[in-house]
Amino acid sequence: MRRTMVAIAIGYVSLSAVACPSAREPVATAPVAVPSVAAGGAPTAAAAIRELCPPPADGTAGSAGPSARPSPGTVPPEIAEVEDQVEQVRGLTYVHPVAVTAVDDDEMRRRVESSFDESYPAEAYDRRTSAWRTIGVIPADADLREALRSFLGGQVVGFYDTDTGELVYEGSDDLGVTERLVLAHELTHALDDQRFDLSRLDRLGRRCHDEASEAALGVVEGNAQFVSAQTIARFSSGDLGDVLGALLQGLGDQPDLAGVPPFVQALETWPYTAGLGFVTRLELGGGTAAVDAALRHPPTTTEQVIHPERYPDDLPSPVDVPDLSGALGEGWGDLDAMEVGEEWLDAMLRLRLDGSSADESSAGWDGGVYRAWSDGTEVAVAMDTAWDSEEDARAFAHAMEEWNGEGDGPASVRADGDHVRLAFSTSDDVQRRLDAALSSA
Repeated sequence: MRRTMVAIAIGYVSLSAVACPSAREPVATAPVAVPSVAAGGAPTAAAAIRELCPPPADGTAGSAGPSARPSPGTVPPEIAEVEDQVEQVRGLTYVHPVAVTAVDDDEMRRRVESSFDESYPAEAYDRRTSAWRTIGVIPADADLREALRSFLGGQVVGFYDTDTGELVYEGSDDLGVTERLVLAHELTHALDDQRFDLSRLDRLGRRCHDEASEAALGVVEGNAQFVSAQTIARFSSGDLGDVLGALLQGLGDQPDLAGVPPFVQALETWPYTAGLGFVTRLELGGGTAAVDAALRHPPTTTEQVIHPERYPDDLPSPVDVPDLSGALGEGWGDLDAMEVGEEWLDAMLRLRLDGSSADESSAGWDGGVYRAWSDGTEVAVAMDTAWDSEEDARAFAHAMEEWNGEGDGPASVRADGDHVRLAFSTSDDVQRRLDAALSSA
């Protein structure tokens, strides 16, 4: 899962807000029961991530499976014009024509929905829903999978599918400024895919390398944001006000979506906003060649995207959460596990602290992972985070103490040198057992 258990993007979905539908009604969700688990757990957090990662839908390891590629057919002149403009801005040419399909709102929703069940396996997301509720990053009644369904259903106005090479966008051949912005964004994906094989980055998400997958999305989406904005700015013949309005929307003026927790919104829009800053920094420092290099060798952590000066050399320190299921009691087993990067922790802190405090407290990140266990009723979550220095660790620990003080569920913070270990539970009794297990681990 890309920060969830599978690649959150369908191909590379454009979440640009340009011409997006208004916010949908709040998601009506039935209570998500804590999934049943097998007793016992994997020896390490990394092993738990591998064992809990859902297999690809076609049953092959790390492959999207064979997909029929639609014929490009005759490219309408208006779209061919945008392709030519993208080539000029990007400094590269297409290897072959792109299959482009214009659809209406109903067809866009149908296409997104038809891919949803395969891309978001219910059991995996029920597990993550239980873990995230226990941590407190989503409300106690939130359903992560349905929140993502609502987000995609209300936001997707175009996508490029790396499996099929097809570009689908909401609009018509009569292109206005917003349609051109969406097309330029997705045509950038198509061009980058033809030149650098973006499908290899999809495999990161399919293998549940959440942090590396999100970091790679930062450069992919950031470049599409950069190129589409440059394309509209250089070539649009529309009214200046329309151009500026489209650019402001496309560059991150996202409407809130009812029913989608703020934490989920923050994670899903991050590759587009932080990624744009990362690519802009690359362009200013090294031009197109620097962006090409980043697509060949993408950043491996969200830290590298947030702080471009740390790319590519600043690598995280090892972290682990051992199996504590036996200490928690009979019938406890692995529920969920995932890598936790600077972006995830920053978005978490921002739920209860101001933005500057969150940024400062997460900026010294040097590694992170959490692991959750359950007995089918209660849930316990332990997180290990590493920091660049003991001072950075203390700053994060202090922020988490304040963060926990604003919450409702049992939680604890332990600073140990340059590591900070967090624990969250669904009851005081489980919290006591978890704290004791962590103290003796």
